[in-house]
Amino acid sequence: MIKNLQNHGNSKALVIDKPLMDALGIDGDTPLQVTVSGNSLIITPVNVGIGRKRVQEAIERLRPRYGEMLKRLAE
Repeated sequence: MIKNLQNHGNSKALVIDKPLMDALGIDGDTPLQVTVSGNSLIITPVNVGIGRKRVQEAIERLRPRYGEMLKRLAE
């Protein structure tokens, strides 16, 4: 795949198309590690845990059972 940089204010931007983002399992909120190796630019998703969606799902499952206890603990 050949991409060109696009103007973005006073900078240049590399636009990552949706199919490529889907293939990598990333979205607009995914932190990306950018490194240079010789003449190559390497962009890698940063593994920051289980992800927001899975955290939200876990909270929804746990809230009915532990919500009141966690509220008291927070106080």
